[in-house]
Amino acid sequence: MKKILFLLLEQWADWELAYISSAVNMLGSGKFENKTISLEKNSVISIGGIKCLPDYDLQTCSSDYDALILIGGLSWHNENALQIKPLVEDCIKNGKVLGAICDACRFLASIGKLNTAKHTANDLNELKQYASYTNEQGFIHRQAVSDNNIITANGTAALEFAQEVLRALSVATEEQIKGWYDFHKLGFYNAPMPKM
Repeated sequence: MKKILFLLLEQWADWELAYISSAVNMLGSGKFENKTISLEKNSVISIGGIKCLPDYDLQTCSSDYDALILIGGLSWHNENALQIKPLVEDCIKNGKVLGAICDACRFLASIGKLNTAKHTANDLNELKQYASYTNEQGFIHRQAVSDNNIITANGTAALEFAQEVLRALSVATEEQIKGWYDFHKLGFYNAPMPKM
């Protein structure tokens, strides 16, 4: 069974986790396991007030995961976020899928981890403020970008981000993933019912 780690900081963005985790369970035929991780084992509260008790903290997390997904939110500017850097480096070094959305993309730029991949984020100028970011030519003005096992998305792209993560992990067939995406993006009356 493949394991997906969703990294949550205080004031994490509920909707950015919900689309991916539910699609993995709906389309993944029981081949995937969703797990949460945070800096500590204490509960973390989302922007919407949802309390989550993480499965792991940075000390108890093992390396037997297939993807690390950094869920956006309002705490990526805090110095505490730097504790995540070794986990991100391990993920990249071992060729695992690394996803980041919204301010988590800014975090990756701040630690120099977007310098070898095409990527996106909320705003290029935000990324350029970091001396460790040297890949302005790799920035693409799209909702979500996937390159070299690194998936990035801006804060309005929860569905596009989820679609790229599903593709990178081969959660389902391309037809099933596109059907799921179209159904949620276009709505009940404008999209055909997806094949599950």
